[in-house]
Amino acid sequence: MNPNTLIDLACGMPKAELHVHIEGTLEPELAFALARRNGQTLPYADEAALKAAYDFDSLQSFLDLYYACADVLRTADDFRDLMLAYLERAAADNVIHTEIFFDPQTHTARGIPFLTVLDGLEAGLREGKARWGISGRLILCFLRHLSEEEAFATLAEAEPYIDRIDGFGLDSSEKGNPPSKFERVFARCRALGKPVVAHAGEEGPPAYISEALDLLGSARIDHGVRALEDAAVVARLVREGVPLTVCPLSNIRLCVFEEMNQHTLGKLLADGAKVTLNSDDPAYFGGYLNDNLRAVQSAFNFDAATWYRLARNSFEASFATEAEKAGWIARLDAYFRAAGHPLG
Repeated sequence: MNPNTLIDLACGMPKAELHVHIEGTLEPELAFALARRNGQTLPYADEAALKAAYDFDSLQSFLDLYYACADVLRTADDFRDLMLAYLERAAADNVIHTEIFFDPQTHTARGIPFLTVLDGLEAGLREGKARWGISGRLILCFLRHLSEEEAFATLAEAEPYIDRIDGFGLDSSEKGNPPSKFERVFARCRALGKPVVAHAGEEGPPAYISEALDLLGSARIDHGVRALEDAAVVARLVREGVPLTVCPLSNIRLCVFEEMNQHTLGKLLADGAKVTLNSDDPAYFGGYLNDNLRAVQSAFNFDAATWYRLARNSFEASFATEAEKAGWIARLDAYFRAAGHPLG
């Protein structure tokens, strides 16, 4: 099978996306449309000028622009439209389930009520399900560059709506903000009966991965690409089957690796880690999920069995029910059988 056919196989397969920040799906066109709707003026002349600003040399340089653009999100309709725009692109990439991060602190700090954010995102999920049949869940993330006290305040705002939240996460800048900073917050999240995840091992060292597992009780590690710097951490990830939600294009755009062929995901897979592929902040990092798959295939030339494994990992690592997972894996198996690859 030639590489072009393998790319088609990977892009066409049913899959889940487990690491995407809804605020990071805000395309320039939608940002300007929402700014006009809300009577705002963006500090860029037009969509092209905004896109030209996507030249990042670090996670922090990206975050500065990310938070500035999020200011156009003001109403529940804005959040609904943002969600629908992402789900339409995800469905086009044959994503059938997605677990989506949202950052309420980014919005409540601007005076946007927590419920406005939640209502809008849920409305988008419902409409997306009706339009494209795509399943979605919401993971509330705490901003790690803010204080533990602020995270507890956000959790207090969320608790009246806990049945509408599917999990908790930790994102934003890793440097100087270890997972241990939020150990008590995540203990409370787990006590509420919700699974937790955490960004670790992107800019931060492998020790942050260990902290996320030991102190936060993280069910998945978001990124985790620096795990290879510590063989014991890799061995643990493999032994315990801890999923890694890897975001290849993001890692290149934020200078974690210079070139895709330097990325650690190939070695992580070879070592037996439970890797999944995701888009992170696709409006800013060069593409949605299938764009990531194309870049990975160009660099690594994975075979059909590896692509099957990556897709199956995405379903198995999700927070869906066992029945849902079994149904999706059956669809995946049928897809590969029809393509001449009975890998299930």
